[in-house]
Amino acid sequence: MFLETLLVASLSLLAGLVLYHHVVYPALMRLVARFAARGQTPAPGGALPLMSIIVPAYREAAYIRDMVRQLAVLDYPPERLECLIACDGSPDRTPQIALEALAAFPHAKVRILDFPENRGKVAVLNAMIPETCGEIIVLLDASSAIGPDFAREIAASFADPSVGVVCPGYALGEASTGEAAYWRNQLALRIGEGVMAAPMGAHGAGYAFRKALWEPLPTETINDDFVLPMRMVMRGAKAIYRPDLLVREREKSAPLQDFRRRRRLGAGNLQQVVFCAPLAWACGWRTAFLFLSGKGLRGVMPGILALMLALSGLLAMVGSHPLSALPLLVLGPAALLGLMALLSPAITGFPVIGPLAYALGSYGAMIAGMGDYILGRYRDERRPALAQSGLDERTERCKRIFDILIASMAFMVFAILTPFIALAIRLDSKGPVFYRQLRVGRAMPDRTELFYLVKFRTMRVDAEAKTGAVWAAKGDPRVTRLGRFLRNTRLDELPQCINVLRGEMSIVGPRPERPVFFTKLEGDIPFYAERTYGLKPGVTGLAQVSTGYDSSIDDVRLKILFDHSYALLIRSPWQWLKTDCRIILRTILVMGLGMGR
Repeated sequence: MFLETLLVASLSLLAGLVLYHHVVYPALMRLVARFAARGQTPAPGGALPLMSIIVPAYREAAYIRDMVRQLAVLDYPPERLECLIACDGSPDRTPQIALEALAAFPHAKVRILDFPENRGKVAVLNAMIPETCGEIIVLLDASSAIGPDFAREIAASFADPSVGVVCPGYALGEASTGEAAYWRNQLALRIGEGVMAAPMGAHGAGYAFRKALWEPLPTETINDDFVLPMRMVMRGAKAIYRPDLLVREREKSAPLQDFRRRRRLGAGNLQQVVFCAPLAWACGWRTAFLFLSGKGLRGVMPGILALMLALSGLLAMVGSHPLSALPLLVLGPAALLGLMALLSPAITGFPVIGPLAYALGSYGAMIAGMGDYILGRYRDERRPALAQSGLDERTERCKRIFDILIASMAFMVFAILTPFIALAIRLDSKGPVFYRQLRVGRAMPDRTELFYLVKFRTMRVDAEAKTGAVWAAKGDPRVTRLGRFLRNTRLDELPQCINVLRGEMSIVGPRPERPVFFTKLEGDIPFYAERTYGLKPGVTGLAQVSTGYDSSIDDVRLKILFDHSYALLIRSPWQWLKTDCRIILRTILVMGLGMGR
């Protein structure tokens, strides 16, 4: 049965992603880390650079005194060092304690800034960084502990002019068994990533970058320690990891406080996938591999687990395949373990139970954080609502997250099938494997987007040499033998997962038209241009599964009705989910039955 086979294949792929992210990738990074040079630190070169250290502080009365002392005794020329402690509307005595501590070091170049209103860390950074005098900017948490030589070590790391970001190592103070195991794994990942290409983000306790690379962060940014350095990497900067240069975290969170922190990080994990998606294609294959295997999969992992449960339920309904029970057999005992850990926290001290319970709690917090992000809890209130350009903001968020999840899975299939399809295309006809074509994208209030759509080539290379741009017709002689199969199964559209990951397309949406046809159709068909207003074109869509390829202007007129109907059907997240799932299921049937053209 085709549907059962499809469900088994999808569930196997998802289970493979879960296993790869949690077992294979960490093991691979540990293996890579073993080849790292041990005990080598950068040698200082030339004059020490001007350095500005910024410490945002909110409710840090317990730690701010020690931070002032640490900054005051740094072994760095005072004339080349600037230390700024930004008290961001703290309701406790953070500013007063900082001033009292500074009185003991009258010659220290430390300034205490007391802002009356709490604006958030990102707003403080956006306001302060442009006003600093340093060539090198260092960001520290108020609860961090550093050594007297910290600034000189940071400066030595920037002796190489190609280095743009320096990520020190991280050491945790008091920690539970589960939290300690989590951070051991994270530190091993960072070392391996640093050896292979670049650490995927910095530790929030402290990191440094060149001021020349700074660009203001979006004010709704959650995980600045990932978004800020990785945006610099996307622009070509080199990031290095210094596991030997430790920043120690002194704060120990209470269980409820830790859950809130991880909940915020969960929202940030999802947001950073959206903000930093170009890491998957714009920075070389090594960086793409690290991002997709680590932070990319982590951001969507709760969604993958939820999708596994849903698919296993469907598989149980259509057949008796043993794979349908796998998610329940794994997640059932895990959920029971999590409940036991809540009822009896003492069991988390055991070596195996502690890490598992911590991981379960982390995923619970991540799911809550994903909900916060999707529902717009971290939205920038000053940004115009997306409803003005087609969709309400919650639907836009859900749709983009759904696109990334599905496109990531499609990319795995694409990576597996491409060598075989590429070989078949080359054997079948002369010409390139891929076909790039300019298409019209989303229409916005101030512009209409254009992009290059990527497909497997299905026609002869001289298909339009004599005729110019024309629509494909039924039984079109320009289509190759293999191309006919690829079109019937819609496999020719598999590379469009790259367009989706780039944010140029959506999984479901109106068909992207060629500019040469768009100009003509806009004049011949009323409201033609409005069909993509605020909507990205889709790999599939209501019009695509309801009709065939366009072969005449009458076909396009019919599709316009479906495109406008789709826009009306997705005015809320729940309506969107039902509509898109229905269209995707119909697309799967078209592919499985070879009904494409």
